[in-house]
This record gives sequence, structure tokens and C-alpha cells, in this order.
Amino acid sequence: MFKRGEDSNMGKAQVLIQALPYIQKYNGKTIVVKYGGNAMINEQLQRDVINDIVLLSCVGIKVVVVHGGGPAINETLKKIGKKSEFIDGLRVTDEETIDIVQMVLAGKVNKDIAALIVKSGGNAIGLCGLDANLLKAKKLLKEGKDIGFVGEIVDVNEKVIEDCLASGYIPVISTVALNEEDGKTYNINADYAAAKIAVKLKAEKLMLLTDVPGILSDINDLKSLISVVNVEEVPSLINNKIISRGMIPKVECCVESVNGGVKRTHIIDGRIPHSILLEIFSDMGVGTMIE
Repeated sequence: MFKRGEDSNMGKAQVLIQALPYIQKYNGKTIVVKYGGNAMINEQLQRDVINDIVLLSCVGIKVVVVHGGGPAINETLKKIGKKSEFIDGLRVTDEETIDIVQMVLAGKVNKDIAALIVKSGGNAIGLCGLDANLLKAKKLLKEGKDIGFVGEIVDVNEKVIEDCLASGYIPVISTVALNEEDGKTYNINADYAAAKIAVKLKAEKLMLLTDVPGILSDINDLKSLISVVNVEEVPSLINNKIISRGMIPKVECCVESVNGGVKRTHIIDGRIPHSILLEIFSDMGVGTMIE
């Protein structure tokens, strides 16, 4: 005689039913995920993120992964006795450092992420901004200061990404780019690159994985998470110091994306297991949505 499963199994079925409207809504849509922070270091969180990405792809969502790799770069520089230096969160990048950045980001971190996706049942292809002129850059001057081979994106060859998506691949992109003016390779902040890519792809969503819950109305109270922010509210939140320090550039990326046509952007806590799925497939989400 057939018996129903335990309550836990029924609960799992209910979760799938609750996710169904979101799966239907986002089927065929493009979502750009900026992968970074602790979720790249902790092995269990890494597996959770990779599995989330593979699941999104399996239900018909076009996923583009843009990644950083700061800790891996720091570790490599430390091994050769070179100190990491930052100005306003941007890595000071001399000629020796850009070689290390390119080697680590495009040669190791990028391929490791692509391999993990493949091992988890996905179909990934590793790319860097130099491939097929995917990302074009110009030199970035930070408040008039020359911080070396650090650039900002001036154009994205979106057809390369679209061709990968159309062929069923999950593009995994490392953010080194060519400056056509001097022919040099430049290091690009992954948050800013993800925003530019999301706009060019007319993405449904941009998701930034971080090491914080999102925007907090009180930085000392983790329960003060602001779930939804309208882009018009951002200037006053910055003036009132609710958005401050390292959160400012991330929010600026979200605002740029929304103003460029991306429907919704999300700053989510990558330390929460399966935070990507929770943000997309649940009513409340787990971070701050900026629209």
C-alpha cells in the first residue's frame, strides 16, 4: 500500500511548488551573477553557489558569471614577496602585478570555476576580457591619482556572450581587459564589469554576492536589513551615511545597471547557503533589491 512520505519530503515538494512561478517567470531570461567574497573561499559555500548556478541553467535561465579573485591574487603576490596596496578599494597595479593578476584571474580562478560548474553537471566556458575583444578598457585615474594598470570598461562585445548562451554554455568571465590606446592589459573591478555586462546584455537581474547581508539602516544591527531600495532613494541614503564605505561602489554599480535598463539588481549575502536561489525563488529574498 502506498504511503505518503514523511513531512520533510512534503516540505521539499512544497518548496518546489512555491518556486514554480519564479521558474516560469525567469525562463529564458538572462541573469548576471558577480561571484566574489567569502563564497569563493569557503569550500561548502563555493559548492552551494556552483550548484545554484547549475540549477538556474537547468531550469532555462541564462546565467553569466563574472568573478573576482582578490584573495588568490593576494596569496600569489605574498609568495613572491610583493605587498598588496589599495586606494579606495582598487588594487594599485604596476607592470609586475598586472602579469600576476592576469595569470591568477584568467589562468587559474576562471578555469577552476568553470571546472567546478562542469563537475556539478553544468556546461561552462571560461573567458577573460581579452578573448575576442570581449571587454575594452581605458585607464582609470582615481581622483587624479595614477594607480597603474587599472581600467574601466568602455565597451562590451556582448555577441561573444550571447553566442555562448545560445549554445547552452554558462559563460564564466574574468575581468582583465585590453586598452586599445596603449595595447596593454588592465585590471578591472569585477563589480563594475558585471554592471557593464548586465546593461549590454539587457539582463533581467544583476546579483552581487558580498560578505554582508545587504544595506542596513543600522550597521550595528543585522536585523535592520533594507529589503528594497529605489534608485531615487540612493543619494539621500549616502548623505545620511546609511550607505557608506565599501557599500557605495556596489550600490553605484546597481544604480548604473538599473538606469541602463536592467530591471532589478540585488546585493546579497554570499555567506548564506544557496543565497542565489533564495533571492530568486522566494517571496522575501535574502538581501537588498535595488530597482
